[in-house]
Parts: sequence; C-alpha cells; structure tokens
Amino acid sequence: MTAATTDIPQTAVTRIDLLLVAGMVAAGSRVLDVGCGDGELLRLLSEHKGVDARGVEISQKGVNDCVAKGLSVIQGDADIDLADYPDDAFDYVILSQTLQATRNPRRVLEQMMRIGKRAIVSFPNFGHWRIRWQLGVRGRMPLTENLSYAWYETPNIHLCSIRDFVNLAELIDARIVKAMAMDRNGAQIRVHAPWWAWNLFGEQAVFLLERAKKPAPRE
Repeated sequence: MTAATTDIPQTAVTRIDLLLVAGMVAAGSRVLDVGCGDGELLRLLSEHKGVDARGVEISQKGVNDCVAKGLSVIQGDADIDLADYPDDAFDYVILSQTLQATRNPRRVLEQMMRIGKRAIVSFPNFGHWRIRWQLGVRGRMPLTENLSYAWYETPNIHLCSIRDFVNLAELIDARIVKAMAMDRNGAQIRVHAPWWAWNLFGEQAVFLLERAKKPAPRE
C-alpha cells in the first residue's frame, strides 16, 4: 500500500489530515462527505479538485456553517440516512474522524461501500502507545489531543485500533487500496512498517477502500 500525494498547498487547510484525505480523491469526481462538520474538507475538494461535493451532517450548526460557505449539505444521521442513497451514487464516500461516533460502524461502512465506488475513512487509533500507557499505568480512560473528551461526556462510543479497522475491512470484503498512519498533528509517519508498528505508533489513520473484486464464475 502506498501513500497519497497532493499538490494542494498546506496553507489551504487547518488540519493536515484533511490534506492527506483530499490527496486520495480524483479531480472532478462525485464525493459525499459523511459527518462533514463545518465543511472544511468539502470546501477544499471543491476549490482545488473541482469535485461535485455533497455533505451529510448531523448537527444543525454544522449544516448552517456549510450552507453559509455555499456548500451542498443536508442534515442527516450516518447510521440511518445512508440507506436512502442508491448504489454507486458517488465515486467516493468519506467518513473523516466520525466512525467512532457512529452507533453501528460496520453497517455504516457497508453502506458507504454500497453507495460509493470507493470509501475513505480516517479515525483516531485507540491502540497508540500513549493510550496503552494511560490505561496500564494510570488505570483510567485516556485523554489525548485526538481523544480529548472525558469518558462521561464523550461522543465516541466505538473506539478502535488500526488493527481492528483492518480486520473490519476484511470482514466486509473491502480491499485496502491505500493506508497511512499519522501523528497527533496529522503528519504522515513515513515508514513502511507492519500493522503492529502502525498500531503502536500511529495516533490516527486514514484508509482508502474499494470493493474486493469477486472471481469470475467458472464456465
């Protein structure tokens, strides 16, 4: 698996991980950003990649922020509303830093793979060594820059590690096209390492998935 590259200037974004996600999207494609927040990624893709950009956001404030920027965004819930989209409606369906907040991550990912030819998913890695240290030494739920909520008020209900996500991709028969691990600021960890190393040292990750090719039937 190889990392994505992009010619979008870093000054165009406030989060480096969004630049890496954008680098996985082909210019002029149809894109649905699920849980698009304030629309920063959609704006980036529209301005620099010329995509047909659509978004779904659960919070009314997020929808209002996106509409104010001239973005095509509707209010919706990833756990429920993705089922309403037809097959192959988009070239890419993106879920950026939102998977862990869904009620049924497997179902959401399956719907993304159904309505998009490819899916891009980024998430915080619960297998990082700092999280293991806080659990092992302090015996308390960890707090990090990427997981900054206390356990009693967090919106994150299904945290996973990089290795967990790889296993889920295999379970739903999705092929990993590209993947990368990143530090807390979203900068890529530029080493080719086995999953256990990414799982230990990557604070977050982004994956580009596509449906696994099924073998042709025998004549």
